[in-house]
Amino acid sequence: MKTLEELKAIREKMQGQIGLRSEDSEKTRVVVGMATCGIASGARPVLTALSDAVQSKNLSNIAVTQTGCIGLCQYEPIVEVMEPGKDKITYVKMTPEKALEVVEQHLIRGQVVSKYTISSEGRL
Repeated sequence: MKTLEELKAIREKMQGQIGLRSEDSEKTRVVVGMATCGIASGARPVLTALSDAVQSKNLSNIAVTQTGCIGLCQYEPIVEVMEPGKDKITYVKMTPEKALEVVEQHLIRGQVVSKYTISSEGRL
């Protein structure tokens, strides 16, 4: 960075990116834990199944992403669903088949698939 103008340009660019993030706050986010423990437990096929299903069903209001360690290694693969204005739902011990059921029941019909969630007390 050499001049004040360059600094202003960087600031404007970053503010634009922050604006993009806030627009995405209206989307439902589906996050798959992809740390070493998640990958070893089978998170990659779960991520692929979720991403493919969301794309094939044209669910443009849903973003499927990945993250690092969620912190519950014994429950991997973990999928978190974050809908605007609602509590986060954490699905545990996921498989590609379970993930497709979550897409149909939760993401499309709005019904949490409780049998795959973990309660706040840490029980399945």
